[in-house]
Amino acid sequence: MKIYAFEVREDEKEYFDELSGIPGIELELHSEELTMEHIQTLENGCGVSILGMYSYRKPELDLMKKQGVLCLSTRTIGYNHIDVDYARSIGLHVCNSRYDPHGVADYTLMMILLCLRNYKQALWRTQVNDFSLTGLIGRELKDLTVGIIGTGQIGRTVIRELSGFGCRILAYDSFEDPGTKEIAQYVPLKTLYRESHIISLHVPLTSETYHMINADTLSMMKKGVVLINCARGALTDIKTLISGIESEHIGALGLDCMEYEEDIVHKDLRTDILSNRDMAYLRQFKNVIHTQHMAFYTDSAVKSMVHCGVRGLLEMAQGQPCATQLC
Repeated sequence: MKIYAFEVREDEKEYFDELSGIPGIELELHSEELTMEHIQTLENGCGVSILGMYSYRKPELDLMKKQGVLCLSTRTIGYNHIDVDYARSIGLHVCNSRYDPHGVADYTLMMILLCLRNYKQALWRTQVNDFSLTGLIGRELKDLTVGIIGTGQIGRTVIRELSGFGCRILAYDSFEDPGTKEIAQYVPLKTLYRESHIISLHVPLTSETYHMINADTLSMMKKGVVLINCARGALTDIKTLISGIESEHIGALGLDCMEYEEDIVHKDLRTDILSNRDMAYLRQFKNVIHTQHMAFYTDSAVKSMVHCGVRGLLEMAQGQPCATQLC
């Protein structure tokens, strides 16, 4: 079976090489995105592995089906860049990937602590030999209530890691995990908004969760709330984040992703103009920490993403059970 992999980074290549010896597969790696032009070159009966920086909707999926693509795999947990419902309707199999949740959970906890201890300001000051303490006083987790929205694998891991800090932990999910109930309290979403000093998002991006942090939901939150998003940028309305920071209703933001980041993240734009005006404005505030969508980025996770993606393609093509199959 021919398997094409697109958007392949240098750090992924060694893990693809580990799979090249599997009998019956031929791997072809490309660093560029899978565009319409590339789809036209795909062989009949192939599988395709992608990342999440390009959208695959009806035109792209129709062309894949016409070319004879059997299955599509995204080397990410999130799959909002693929119209899974339409892929299902045309008989194109799709799967996502899984990786150990500790990398994102650790990163989330780091973001919380950096926000609570005013780390961005402290770092700026030391770089210009300002070692004063004025304005840098922080808060301790044991005195605060943390709200976790979404208790899937990552959300549950964040809760377990937080439990060692002695803070009160609230949780919200449409499905209440029995194990999580032992260390966190499930509450209605509005209660979580009202009572949490820190809120961290761990849900997929769907039509229901799009802009779940907006002007209305922010108005329910405590003044000075710390918001953490290491999931998907469009869970939050960027205009609301800006107004919340300007009004000081939001005390700090820890963002590993931001709305409309698709043409920016994972690229070196040092000599370019940043095309996202809202992003450029928001990230310059002293209490906004913004990183390049890298919470997932550990050696263990990258290996799992590559291996899971390729194996998912093989399983779907052979009609075998695939644990990560979406359609």
